This record gives sequence, structure tokens and C-alpha cells, in this order.
Amino acid sequence: MRCVVANWKMHLASDEARAFCEDLLGRFTSEGGTEVGIAPPYTLLHLVSALVRPKGIQVFGQNGHAEAKGAFTGEISMPQLRDAGCSGVLLGHSERRQFFGETDAALAKKVKAAWQWDLLPLLCIGESLAQRDAGQTLEVLGQQLSILAETGPGPLWVAYEPVWAIGTGRRAEAAQVREAHAFIRAELQRHLAGTDYQVPILYGGSVTPESFPELLDIPEVAGGLVGGASLDPRKFAELVRQAG
Repeated sequence: MRCVVANWKMHLASDEARAFCEDLLGRFTSEGGTEVGIAPPYTLLHLVSALVRPKGIQVFGQNGHAEAKGAFTGEISMPQLRDAGCSGVLLGHSERRQFFGETDAALAKKVKAAWQWDLLPLLCIGESLAQRDAGQTLEVLGQQLSILAETGPGPLWVAYEPVWAIGTGRRAEAAQVREAHAFIRAELQRHLAGTDYQVPILYGGSVTPESFPELLDIPEVAGGLVGGASLDPRKFAELVRQAG
């Protein structure tokens, strides 16, 4: 299964989002078998859901709280994401870990909460440049995936995002991506042994139409979690076409 997910981060207002979706849908066909998703800001969830879900495009929240309700100003709950039209949620994005102190312990609770509310978690993992240079990449990935020992098995997508290759214009070499994805697959098989869950592993590090074909040739790369290029409907549609 191939998957391409747009992460709009803190971009676009309602008129821009509407124009994007209308342009994308003019280029989009669901016949290729690729799972396509968009993760817009919270203010755009209802609008984007209404526009794209009838065409088979999934909508993801960019984050979600583990509690279903409560005094958590500024947060959004999993049932609220469901109510807004989401079928999935990004969890553990490197920017959440780096800028907002998100921990593996918190993520274990969030993954379980997503399952409770029938949301598909897209768990993001990856190493910093300092960790890469220190030879700690596989150790870091193993630690981040160890939350699955606490959550138990469930439907899941994983995105490997080398932090040093996000929004920097730098990209990981094919050999680095191949090693990381092979390790992630082995860890997933270990944690999910005895289950039927098939977990696609996406790559998320400055994915563009120029770099994507080479990435898709790497074993275990099932698609992409796309940042900057996902703000251009022409580029995003091309990425979906390439994945098909």
C-alpha cells in the first residue's frame, strides 16, 4: 500500500484552503490505489473534510490530546477530531517533540486514545543531526518505537522523518533511508508479532516531486509525509501520481 499525506502545518486560511482543494480535486483520481491524506490546521478541518472526503481523501489532525475532555486550554481531543471529519491524526511529529516537549510516554497515551476514538495514528519518528552524527540513529528509532510495547498492537502508519532533513533543503542519502526503514520494519515485526497489522512506513524529509521517485524505489518506503511541497496542489498531485 502506498500513502501520501500532506502536512500543512501552520499554513493557509479558509479561502486558500478551498482554492487548494478545488485545484487538487481537478487533478486527483482515486483509481490508483494510493491512500491520500491532508492534515490541515484545526480551523480548517470542517472545511477541508467537506471538500475532500467525498473524493476518498482522508483528513488527519496535526495532533490530539490523550484525554477526551477537560481543562486543557489550547488542546484538541480525539473525539473533537472525529467530529470535525478526521479519520486519522499525526502524532509525535518532530516539531511537536522539539518545540513542545512531547515525550514518548505522552505519545503512548495518545496512540491508545486515537484507537479508542477510531482514529488512525500516523506516528512520526526520527533522529536529530546531533544524534545522527553520534551514530545513535537506530537507538533513537528503537526507543521511539518502544511505546508499542505499552500500547499493544493496533492499526498504525509510521513516518520516518530525519529531523535534520525537514525544511532544510537537505535530504538523506538513499543508503541512510534504506537502513532506517529496514530497521523500523524489523522493530514493527517484533512489536506486532502474531498480529495481522500491515504498517506502511512513510518517509518525511523534504519530499519533492524531484526526490520522490528515487525514494519510492527504496524497499519499505511506502510513501511520503509531505511538508512544503504539499502547499502547492500541482506538486502534491504529482506526488500522488508518482506513488500510484
